[in-house]
Amino acid sequence: MANPPEMAESVMENETPLDMQHMLEQTLSSDLCYLMAVSYIVLANNQVTNRYIEREYDMPVHAWSALYAIVTYPGLRAKDIQHLFPRPQNTISRVVALLERRGLVHQIVSDQDGRAKSLLPTSAGITLLNEIKEKALERQDEMFGVLNDEERRTFLNLCRKIAAGQRLCHSEAMRTS
Repeated sequence: MANPPEMAESVMENETPLDMQHMLEQTLSSDLCYLMAVSYIVLANNQVTNRYIEREYDMPVHAWSALYAIVTYPGLRAKDIQHLFPRPQNTISRVVALLERRGLVHQIVSDQDGRAKSLLPTSAGITLLNEIKEKALERQDEMFGVLNDEERRTFLNLCRKIAAGQRLCHSEAMRTS
């Protein structure tokens, strides 16, 4: 016999953080522990960061990462952003259009290729990025505060190794026929 909805809700309400912590520990100890660990960390951070960026700046979080790329590497093209922050090209195109409409970036025709457009930040874009970066650095310290300096270096070195791998953005295992 199925539990009535009120009973299911009371079970959910009675779950303690300890129960959820136990479930998380089991998940991070499962046969999919590495993918689940990466997913959990990324999704938990994105939930906090996305909510903040959307509420405070009325833009999707991938817009500020694109702005970061444009300010850091002035003159890059929209398709170059995709290499730094793997997202579909149409998402990058929409974000660049949003940043341009808001006066945060502008496009110029490339000297090397008349068909290509280089992206440059405006002073408003640089100012906004600096404001967001200040909060992002606070978030970074908050999130990685559980690690000591040596653990942070190890974590970053391992992330760099994975990021440099050939199979991060392409998969044989998940290829469809």
